[in-house]
Amino acid sequence: MALGWFYLSCLVLGSLGSMCILFTTYWMQYWRGGFAWDGSVHMFNWHPVLMVSAMVVIYGAASLVYRLPASWVGPKLPWKLLHAALHLMAFIFTVVGLVAVFQFHSHSKIAHLYSLHSWLGITTVILFSCQWFLGFAVFLLPWASLWLRSLLKPMHVFFGASILSLSIASVISGINEKLFFVLKNATKPYSSLPSEAVFANSTGLLVVTFGLLVLYVLLASSWRRPEPGTLIDRELLLQLWPGTRPFPVTYVPVTQAAM
Repeated sequence: MALGWFYLSCLVLGSLGSMCILFTTYWMQYWRGGFAWDGSVHMFNWHPVLMVSAMVVIYGAASLVYRLPASWVGPKLPWKLLHAALHLMAFIFTVVGLVAVFQFHSHSKIAHLYSLHSWLGITTVILFSCQWFLGFAVFLLPWASLWLRSLLKPMHVFFGASILSLSIASVISGINEKLFFVLKNATKPYSSLPSEAVFANSTGLLVVTFGLLVLYVLLASSWRRPEPGTLIDRELLLQLWPGTRPFPVTYVPVTQAAM
């Protein structure tokens, strides 16, 4: 039953994540004139699309790699590589998104990093960079000892969830800021809720819903990877791998477990 709910949640998350990206792209294409790479406002339009894709959707997917039941058995290294690769992809998209907004500001003679949205966003990116480097150096490379990984793992998990929460807050503040900037004329003010405002607000709600569901799956204890030293449920493993023959259930000594 728990597995059924998990895979249903994954299906919902995949749909919500795709909708977040498609809605943001449609907003920039239909109401904001599309995309370019020339320093104009159309170059800015890459910023929201790339940041939603990277810091919310791809980052959320990377965070859930170790919640996949298939990752609970067998070697952990392939899942570590997938986890790191998805985060690296999110980081690359984030850098391109930042280049787009900084070049637009420079071309339009707009000050950099003056708003709360920009402060929150750049703080999130800095934390994400430190988190990725720490994860790569400690959990992926083989030099770190088991006690160091055990010491840093709770911090890694905490900051992972915190960065996703900050990303959602940055997206919401960015949507709100953009709407205040572009819907300030007398004919279609933001307060009158024109169609663009309704659509953008709905996109923000999609992002919040996606993020909350990711956080729920991350925090649900029944969907966490079994820790070393705990008894692995034979029935669960047989449900995951129906063709697997039964085998004796044993305890895994903590000193021998690989992170």
